[in-house]
Amino acid sequence: MSKPIRRVVEMEVILSEYLGFCYGVKRAIKIAREHADGKSCTLGPIIHNPQMVERLRVEGVGAVEDLTAMEEGTIIIRSHGVGPQVYKQAKARGLNIVDATCPHVKKAQLSAKELSEDGREVVIIGEKNHPEVKSIFEWSNKRAIILETEQDAENFAPCPKLGIVSQTTVSGENFIKIVAHLLKKSHDIRILRTICTATDQRQTAALELASKVDVMLVIGGRNSANTTRLAQLCEKKCRTYHIETAQELSPVWLQNANKVGITAGASTPDWIIGEVYKKCQRI
Repeated sequence: MSKPIRRVVEMEVILSEYLGFCYGVKRAIKIAREHADGKSCTLGPIIHNPQMVERLRVEGVGAVEDLTAMEEGTIIIRSHGVGPQVYKQAKARGLNIVDATCPHVKKAQLSAKELSEDGREVVIIGEKNHPEVKSIFEWSNKRAIILETEQDAENFAPCPKLGIVSQTTVSGENFIKIVAHLLKKSHDIRILRTICTATDQRQTAALELASKVDVMLVIGGRNSANTTRLAQLCEKKCRTYHIETAQELSPVWLQNANKVGITAGASTPDWIIGEVYKKCQRI
């Protein structure tokens, strides 16, 4: 039987200045709960946090992956948004539509639409397979090019008129680097920086905290893009662990740490952050 870890000095646990639910996520959860009648479903997980999705299911809000699974009732458009065709399909099926799309995502969608209608080659900076990016692509009249890396931008063909938008949770640093390459691709460029304020705040605060501690704990769903990005940023500054719940936290990780920082993605509930914080305090 292993001996318990004994600390020589008291460990300081520091919460990031900005962490956890952002406005868009809070709004989406509120909307979902207002329709928790057992007949409402979200189209895909309303946010990228399995624990919150399960809690909503227990409360009476299910989830379906396709509209064909809904014969009647209310379909809730998740925070990541969908393309315009989904609204038409839901209406055609006679479903009640409740839109919980994050306002920042909606702005990115309409920006892509505006740039496309202006006759520009539209570029979306973000992850090709992320549902938010897919929805923005749909609003560009399916004409946009999605770029993930600087190499993608370097390989992008020059064009007469260029328009640029971004996934709301993309790294600000990565956005700037990719745009730098794209500036050489056209003489007529419109850049609509659609990274949300909450993303900027969480990333800046996490980097600042990571530079002052021995270990960073980044809490959030493994399917959460913004949480994953927080972990990637923190890894540049100190030893970092991405966890979903307190159960995953190993005391061994903190054995020689005097200062531990905690941050969490924009879709991470307060109760999960609290459980991790309390467990750290007991180590």
